[in-house]
Amino acid sequence: MNLEGENILVTGASRGIGKSIAIHLLKVNAQVGIHYNKGATEATALKAKYPLSETFQADLSQMDQVQILFEKAKDHFGSIDTIVLNAGVFVPHLIEESTVQWLDIWRRTMAINLEAAGLLTKLGIEHFKSQGGGRFIYIGSRAAFRGETEEYLAYAASKGGLTSLSRTVARSFGKYNIKSFVIAPGFTRTEMAEDAIRQYGEEKILGEMALKELTTPEDIAPIAVLMCSGQMDHATGSTIDINAGSYIR
Repeated sequence: MNLEGENILVTGASRGIGKSIAIHLLKVNAQVGIHYNKGATEATALKAKYPLSETFQADLSQMDQVQILFEKAKDHFGSIDTIVLNAGVFVPHLIEESTVQWLDIWRRTMAINLEAAGLLTKLGIEHFKSQGGGRFIYIGSRAAFRGETEEYLAYAASKGGLTSLSRTVARSFGKYNIKSFVIAPGFTRTEMAEDAIRQYGEEKILGEMALKELTTPEDIAPIAVLMCSGQMDHATGSTIDINAGSYIR
């Protein structure tokens, strides 16, 4: 597979699933915009290793920075062919917490996981319509379908919204050659998941799965590359589950 000439923006690409997707895309000659917030060291290291990449810093909880991110990436590459909406937070907020604290986490989760994705979708659709097409890949979650544990209400709700957003984009804008997909991982071994591994124990998490090992970002990245290649375009609107058999629909 050769994605030479494809310009792809990946949010949250300095670590975890986003980093793996970026690396896999760069290895097949795509030009990749590596978005990060606090992971400057990791993003800079990626840029140094892969000359086809460029780094872009933005706090996705701030919508003005989201818009600047898109414009900078578009100006740098000249155009964007695919946006991979991977950035997200996974922050617990128990019902027993104060309403102020609970709502603060809810709002921050929605801003980063859903509102920023919505704004990038709006900006992307405008851009894709002007150039004759493009693709969105939303990194969702099995939580959108089976629900999450009680302390992650905001996370589950945000991923449900992301899934509905993707499907609506696929249905509404396919006539403009705009395609949209969801990749829905289950529990994945990333830095973001380490707290849950420590809290629940790896054996308990493995007990939910059909396979005998935790999913890694490298298990997820190849399907994103395939989506970016155009070889899955007629699956627009679909969701691909990658959860080691922990939830089967």
